[in-house]
Amino acid sequence: MKYIFSLSLIIISFVAFGTIRLPAVIADNMVLQQRTQAALWGTAKKNAIVAITTSWNHKTYTVTANTDGTFKTKVLTPAAGGPYEITFSDGEKTIVKNVLIGEVWLCSGQSNMEMPVRGFGNQPILYSNDILLDADKPGVRLFRIEKNMSKTPLDKLNNTWEEANTLNVKEFSAVGYQFARMLQDKLNVPVGVIQSAYGGTDIEAWMTTSALAPFTDVKRPADTAKITKNDPQVLFNAMINPIMGYTIKGTLWYQGENNRKNPFTYDKKMAAMVSDWRSKWDAGQWPFYYVQIAPFSYADSKDLVPHLQEAQFKAMSLIPNSGMVASVDVGSAKTIHPPDKTTIAKRLLYWALANDYNKKGISCKGPVYKSMKADSSSVTVIFDNVTNGYTAFGKELTSFEVSGADKVFYPARANITGKGIVLKSDSVKNPVAVRYSFKDYGPGCLYNTEGLPAYPFRTDDWQ
Repeated sequence: MKYIFSLSLIIISFVAFGTIRLPAVIADNMVLQQRTQAALWGTAKKNAIVAITTSWNHKTYTVTANTDGTFKTKVLTPAAGGPYEITFSDGEKTIVKNVLIGEVWLCSGQSNMEMPVRGFGNQPILYSNDILLDADKPGVRLFRIEKNMSKTPLDKLNNTWEEANTLNVKEFSAVGYQFARMLQDKLNVPVGVIQSAYGGTDIEAWMTTSALAPFTDVKRPADTAKITKNDPQVLFNAMINPIMGYTIKGTLWYQGENNRKNPFTYDKKMAAMVSDWRSKWDAGQWPFYYVQIAPFSYADSKDLVPHLQEAQFKAMSLIPNSGMVASVDVGSAKTIHPPDKTTIAKRLLYWALANDYNKKGISCKGPVYKSMKADSSSVTVIFDNVTNGYTAFGKELTSFEVSGADKVFYPARANITGKGIVLKSDSVKNPVAVRYSFKDYGPGCLYNTEGLPAYPFRTDDWQ
C-alpha cells in the first residue's frame, strides 16, 4: 500500500509539475479561430526550444522560451473542422485534445451580459427552458471566466473550456450563448464563446490606467485603499489580461447602466477602451458590437440616463468597425434586467452576419435620425436606414415629443407618411425641436420594415 501511495504521488507530481505550462484558455475542448494565425503561448524551462505540432496539417513550429520561461508563437489554422490535437514538447510532451476550429467571440460587460440562461433570483430569462432544448447539440464550446478583481495584472484563471450541455448553458450568459448557438446554426461551423462579465461594474474597471489617463472624472483610490470591483483596471487585470491575445473574431459588449450618473465622457471612454484592447491584442481592429442600455424607470438618475444612451450612440462614430444594437423596445419598467435576451442576441447576430460573414441582404441597423422640417403646427422627421419605409407593426407611435422655443417638451401625435414621421402637439405652436425615447423609460415602437427599432435621439443640444 505504501508503494502504491508513493507511486500515486509521483504520477500526480508529474502531471502537476510537467515542464510546459499553458494558460487556462489554451486547453482541451478549446476553439481556435479559423483561417488565421492563432496565438499560442505558455511557459517552459528558460531558453528551452518548444516544438508545437498541429494535427490538422502535421506541421511543427518551433519557438525558444525567454529567460523567464515564457514563449509565444502563432500557428496557421485551416477552415472550420475538428476535433484536432496540438502537441507541445520541450523534450516532454503536453497534448491539448479535442480542439475545434471555427469562430471565437468574447462577450463582456456587466449584469445584462452576465445574466445566465437560468436568470437571476425572481428575474427570469424569456424562453429559458426552450433555450436549453438545444444545449446538448454539438458545435458550441463555452469558457466562463469567474468573477474576480486584482490591482495587478493576472495571467492565471481557474476555468476550463466546456462542450455545451444543459447544465453549463444554464449558468452561461444568455446573450453570449444564444449569439453563439445562432451563429453556429447559420454558419454550420463550431463556435467558441468566452464570457468575461461582472454585474454592477463601471467601464473604468475594465480599462487600463493608461487608457484612462486623459480623463479627469475618474475616481482613483489610494494605493493602500481596499480593493473594490469598480476601481480602475481591476477587472481588466483579473478578467481580460489572462486571455489577452487569444485569437478571436470579435467582441460583444453589454454595459453602461453603472455609468449612468457620469454619462458625458462615456463615448470617449468606450472608444479608448476598445482602442487599448485592440492594441494589446495585437490582432487588428476586430469587430466590436455592443448593446444600448434598455429603458428602465431609474429613481436616482432619470434625467441622466438618456445622455448615457446618447453617448453610446455617439460611440459608433468614434470606434472603427463597431455597431450598436438598440434595445429601446425590449426594456422593462420593473427590472433593470429585461428578460428578452433572445432579441438582443439576434440583433448582435445581424451585425456579425452582415459585416463579418458576408450575408448579403441582412439588415443590422435601425432607423437613424437624419433631418427635420417644421412649419407652424407640425414637424416632419426623416430617418436613414429606411429603404422600404417605416412601421409600428399596428401599434400607436409613442415616445415622440416636440418643443417650441421655450424648451418645454410635450408628447406628440405621430403618423407615418410617405415622407417620414409627422408630429403634432396641440400644446406646441411653431415647434423647433424633437425628441424620441429620450427618457430613462421611453419605450420605442418605430421600426424599419426589416423590424429593427429606431435609435433614441434628440434634435436639440439643451441640457
